[in-house]
Amino acid sequence: MYPIDLFYRQAARAPERIAVEFGAERCTYGELLARTCALAAGLQSLDPAPGSRVGICCFNHVEHLVAWLAVIAAGKVWVPLYPKNKAAEIGQGIDFTQMSLVIVDAHSRHLVEGAGAQVLVADPDGGAGTTGALARAHAGAAPRPHLLPLSDTQAIKFTGGTTGKPKGVMQPYRAWNTNIATQVLAWGLKEGDRMLAAAPITHGTSTYILPTLGTGGTLVLLDQPRPEDTLRCLAEERIATTFLPPTVIYMMMQLPAARAANYDHLRNLVYGSAPMRPDAIAEAQSVFGPRIASTYGQTEAPQIATMISAQEMTRPELRASVGRETILTRVAIMDQAGQVLPQGEYGEIVIRGDLVMSGYWRQPDKTAETLIDGWLHTGDLGQFDADGFLYIKGRAKDLIITGGFNVYPIDVEPVIAQHAAVADCAVFGVPDDKWGESVHAAVELRDGAQADPDEIIRFVKDKLGSVKAPKSVAFYERLPRNNYGKLQKQVLVDDHIAHASAKEDARS
Repeated sequence: MYPIDLFYRQAARAPERIAVEFGAERCTYGELLARTCALAAGLQSLDPAPGSRVGICCFNHVEHLVAWLAVIAAGKVWVPLYPKNKAAEIGQGIDFTQMSLVIVDAHSRHLVEGAGAQVLVADPDGGAGTTGALARAHAGAAPRPHLLPLSDTQAIKFTGGTTGKPKGVMQPYRAWNTNIATQVLAWGLKEGDRMLAAAPITHGTSTYILPTLGTGGTLVLLDQPRPEDTLRCLAEERIATTFLPPTVIYMMMQLPAARAANYDHLRNLVYGSAPMRPDAIAEAQSVFGPRIASTYGQTEAPQIATMISAQEMTRPELRASVGRETILTRVAIMDQAGQVLPQGEYGEIVIRGDLVMSGYWRQPDKTAETLIDGWLHTGDLGQFDADGFLYIKGRAKDLIITGGFNVYPIDVEPVIAQHAAVADCAVFGVPDDKWGESVHAAVELRDGAQADPDEIIRFVKDKLGSVKAPKSVAFYERLPRNNYGKLQKQVLVDDHIAHASAKEDARS
């Protein structure tokens, strides 16, 4: 069975049910199926080869969803391209994966021009060179099925930095099937549920599409919403499940309307893409109720290697956890010698099972470094408690060794965040002649609040002792984040190095 088959089955069973809403636009399962099949047949007419790469560079809207389903139905490999990225980065992805086609929003077409792939503009009513024209030319047609092995690639998603050769994670059909089944079971998805797709389809939201359509639910799409828009939908649109980055949840919590709204229909407010501090989780629970849940995974093991339910998250001692391993996936802790460690011991988090990628696109050396004896080496450090709940200590490269002691930023950051003046923070190691490395903190203060470095250092020292307390603190008006809201710690590291170098130059 292929991932797209779940959508086909629901469309056959209930063609009149609403599959997707976008503003005033409504599209039934039957209509969505017809549009998907016509465009998929059209894509095959332009490029009949199964497994060829098709990029989609669009914001959230119905035609994006149609194109996404059509790429899958046509037996193509989906490659997401985020329209807020730079043209050079997008062009690099197109060239690297040798895409034959790119589907793009009209106002983002300049991002893909000259990259070597045929361009289709995502416009259901457009003329030549649009998805609409191609679908109308194949109205009533169905794509030719390709009985590919479940080990074949369904998607290539980029991960890592934006310089040099990107890492293209090859997600096979089996990984998508595993994700779908796990999402349905984990969140109790069922017929009639409404899933809010406010975060980009090009990212984590995509992993919720087929679980929703496969169970007879409705996708409610938002395009680049303000926090006010997302909050209104959660309160007024009978949303059962949504997936959001912590930054959006933080911004919604600060809105005056947040505490006055009713969230009776909401079961799962799932956060991901970045960690959320236990104190922030508690505050979110005070606003939204016992509805905050989370998952842990990587692009290499998409979305849901572990999960913690909203009910489990109400236990204060579990708020720092990312939950237990999911039903079809094995998660363990391993030492540097490749031995699986018992519960309670720290080491690298490793994952195995059908959720795991098949490798990196045309990078066998990187694949061999990451997939070893069937285990995906995540590069994350963590430990399991006696009940099987996983606690992440951070990236292995983020471990600070100061004076021979190990300091994990994730142990220090929540303590700094308890200071009344602190809105957000990041902790990392910096070179130190005496200690080898010293703990450094980058701090974003709340609007109108004041604090000085010594005050922050004393605050942490009183709670954690001198080893884990920062030796230096830098204040930022806003901590740097990428287009998806994820904190960019490397930018802070580079900024610290530049400032330290400038000071050294000034002294010499």
